[in-house]
Amino acid sequence: MAAPLAAPAPLPWVLSARDERHGQALRLAPQPPLQPAAEAGAHASAPARLWVDSTRRFQVLEGFGGAFTEAAASTWLKLSAAQRDALLQAYFCPAQGHGYTLCRVHMNSCDFALGNYAHVDEPGDTALRSFSIARDHQALLPMIQAAQRVAASAGRQIKLLVSPWSPPGWMKDSGRMNDGGRLKPEYRAAWAQCFVHFIRAYEAAGVPIWGVSVQNEPEARQRWDSCLYTAEEERDFVRDHLGPALHAAGLAHVRVVVWDHNRDAMVERASVIYGDAEAAKYIWGTGFHWYMEDHFDHVQLVHDAWPDKQLLFTEGCQEGGPHWGRWELAERYARSMINDLNRWTVGWIDWNLLLDEQGGPNHVGNFCSAPFLAVPAEDGLHAQSSYAALGHFTRYAQPGAQRVLCAATREALECTAFANPDGSLAVVVLNRSDHDLAFSLAIDGVAHAADLPAHAMATYTRPAA
Repeated sequence: MAAPLAAPAPLPWVLSARDERHGQALRLAPQPPLQPAAEAGAHASAPARLWVDSTRRFQVLEGFGGAFTEAAASTWLKLSAAQRDALLQAYFCPAQGHGYTLCRVHMNSCDFALGNYAHVDEPGDTALRSFSIARDHQALLPMIQAAQRVAASAGRQIKLLVSPWSPPGWMKDSGRMNDGGRLKPEYRAAWAQCFVHFIRAYEAAGVPIWGVSVQNEPEARQRWDSCLYTAEEERDFVRDHLGPALHAAGLAHVRVVVWDHNRDAMVERASVIYGDAEAAKYIWGTGFHWYMEDHFDHVQLVHDAWPDKQLLFTEGCQEGGPHWGRWELAERYARSMINDLNRWTVGWIDWNLLLDEQGGPNHVGNFCSAPFLAVPAEDGLHAQSSYAALGHFTRYAQPGAQRVLCAATREALECTAFANPDGSLAVVVLNRSDHDLAFSLAIDGVAHAADLPAHAMATYTRPAA
């Protein structure tokens, strides 16, 4: 006689919400497990339904993470040893924190550096004899190396994406790192070799490089470190200089990401660059940001047109100051992550890991928020709602997870789901409406009655069998 089928198990879940409960803020708060619906027809008759089919699988996740910047690292170094470790555990430990595995770092300075600097600061040095990452050894590399140790203690590695904001000023037609300008044609080969030198220097410091993007925000002339590339210029630089330089140096395994700018123009940029087969052969995928209109459909369009290329969210933050304690941060993060991941994005990288109480330091006053804000004078470390929102994904969708089919009968139930390599399943649901939403959550035919408060998000997890 066949053994009886095991009864469906209760469904664990965690909740984060705008409104406090019993005087306590809800941030990744464990809730009483959902019990399976008693009646077989309960799911079909529910006022709203959310449905998951884990047999229908899509892209594999590279991971989640944030950016190591000089601002983040210098702020981190101002904290006590205990608080420095607390921050790294919160981000990089998979047992106690978010388990980050995919991060970003700037090559040369960015706005979230303490000032302009370049790794080759001697004008005309096309042989790169003056190349040095001594500046990075002051703050950036110590923070990255400490994060590596936390990840390694859990058997994980950090994949690091390198992005330049500007070549050295002497390589540009403007002569300056700030305010845009363009890379001079005669310096393209030397600039490509700067990537090679940077990768090798970081590897010598024990920090392997996973990938590089060609240029951060190549259509933006900013008052800070920036450089303009047309789509044709970016295509030609990859095809004629960067791609060949990496391959000649034995660095063909380093992934090349193009665009690294907002979703609004990513389809046009991809069309020009991927339209050249010689350039496209060097390119792993398209990176994108969120700072203009949402254009989530453009992410899908790039996948549909070039399904062999990957999609990676490479930067997003709340602009205009630190935004202490604001719940809206969580909803912006969660909405973007759900929509990007549902459109074939394989990884999602936040901007600064840490900023000070002002939302800096920033050498041009472009202050922003971060998931953790520090008050170094008080040795204070404060998690923002965006940290909780990130955790609803990063703690429950493991590197190597696959997105699975997930849909809801109400638009207010924004959702996505992932099957993990260990056999567990995670379903993330966001409710940005002003009303509590009762719904039936059915995973592979097993229904549970759920109720998500207004302005809240939840992650429901089915453990491995």
